[in-house]
Amino acid sequence: MEITIEMVKELRQATSAGILDCKKALQETQGDLNKATEILRQKGIAIAAKKAEREARQGLVEAYVHAGSKVAALVEVNCETDFVARTDQFKELAHDLAMQVVASRPSYLRPEDVPAEVVENETKEYRAELAAAGKPADMMEQIVKDKLAKFYEENCLMEQPFIKNPDIKIKDLVTAKIAAVGENIIVRRFVRYELGEQ
Repeated sequence: MEITIEMVKELRQATSAGILDCKKALQETQGDLNKATEILRQKGIAIAAKKAEREARQGLVEAYVHAGSKVAALVEVNCETDFVARTDQFKELAHDLAMQVVASRPSYLRPEDVPAEVVENETKEYRAELAAAGKPADMMEQIVKDKLAKFYEENCLMEQPFIKNPDIKIKDLVTAKIAAVGENIIVRRFVRYELGEQ
């Protein structure tokens, strides 16, 4: 099958991978966009895993103020070198993350940042709901697990679906950028401000 420029463009837009990587993945999968996306995602995860141990002390703090100036966010994103921190790709990632914080109101960065007592309370609530609904005990644990996963997806920035492309999570977006820029990237912290909020 012939791999067209349009196919490469579409895959590149969906994954942020390099042109040659996109072309190679499409050739490997005989033009199947979904399979090519999965190959690039796996490749990105492998690259990110190799770079995860590297220190990231450069970067930037990005601010996003929503129209009307009633809600804003600050996000600190780190990388390994000042050179990468000044690239458009890195700046775009930081900006997208700040917009995500404003739009999706996360409370925590990652699931491991959620305090144990919060997880415990959520779990108790889910179990009480399920018991009241008369769910069998053997099903209950799986349902509680699924509900906790949904809680993390709603409340942890890295687990949230990306507002510009809900098919990918924020952690996958960061992984794709790590693969694209060739450096470790760490989302360090964020804060969200809303007018009148305590």
